[in-house]
Amino acid sequence: MHSLLIILSLACYVFGYFRMPFVYAGFLLQTAYMVSRGLQVGRLPIIGPHDTLVFMSVSTMLFALPLTYKVKDRTRLLFPLVGLSVFFVGLSLLYKPHNAPLPPVLKTLWFEAHVALSFFSYALFGIGAVMGVLRLISPGEDATAGGVSVDALQYKTILTGYCFFSTAMVFGGIWAYLAWGTYWLWTPKELWTVILWLFYSLYLHARLRNWWTGRPSAVLAIIGFLIVLFTYLGVSLFMKSSHTF
Repeated sequence: MHSLLIILSLACYVFGYFRMPFVYAGFLLQTAYMVSRGLQVGRLPIIGPHDTLVFMSVSTMLFALPLTYKVKDRTRLLFPLVGLSVFFVGLSLLYKPHNAPLPPVLKTLWFEAHVALSFFSYALFGIGAVMGVLRLISPGEDATAGGVSVDALQYKTILTGYCFFSTAMVFGGIWAYLAWGTYWLWTPKELWTVILWLFYSLYLHARLRNWWTGRPSAVLAIIGFLIVLFTYLGVSLFMKSSHTF
C-alpha cells in the first residue's frame, strides 16, 4: 500500500507535465504516504535514506507550489522543481523504510524539529538553485507576476531557508547536549553543516553588493545546493558519524 502511493505520486508528477492538476494530486499522494508512514511507525518518518528522501521531495513541493504563483511563467519554474521532487522520491525507492524502534537518543522533539527544519531549508536551497539555473539559461527573463525580479525572489527564498537552517542548528545543538552531554562532537556531518551555513552566509552578504546580483548570485546558489547534497547524502552515506544512515 505504501509503495503504491509512492508509485502513484510519481505517475501523477509525470502526467503533471501535461495537466497541472496531476501535480497537485502527486503532492497529495506524497503527503498521504508521509501521514500513513507516521501512523505506521508512531513518529515523524524522518529516519533513514528512504524516509528522508521522501520528506525532501514533499518539502520541495510544499514550498514550490505556492512560491511559483509569483512567477509570470509559472510552469517554467514549477516543472524543473517537479523534476527535482521526482528525483528524490525516485531515489527513495532504492532504500527500504526504517521501521525499527528508535534509540533513546532520538526520542525527543528537539531531534524531530532539527531534522524537519533542516529539510525545509534544503528544499528552499534547492528551489533557489533551480532559479539560478533558469537565470543562467535565460538571463533576459527576470520578471515575475508581482513585479519582483527573479533575483530578488531567489534571495528571499534562500534567506528563508537560511533562517530555517540556523534554527535547525540551534535545535541540533540542544539535542546533542541532551543525548551526549555536549553541543558539539566534531563529526563530519557537523563540520559540513558549518561549511554549508558559512557558504550561505557568504551568499547573503554578497547579495548586498550590486555586482553580485544576476549571474554571480545564480552561480553561488547552484554551488550552495551542491554542498547541500553532499552534506545530506554524501556525508551520511560515506562518512562515519552520529548522522550516518
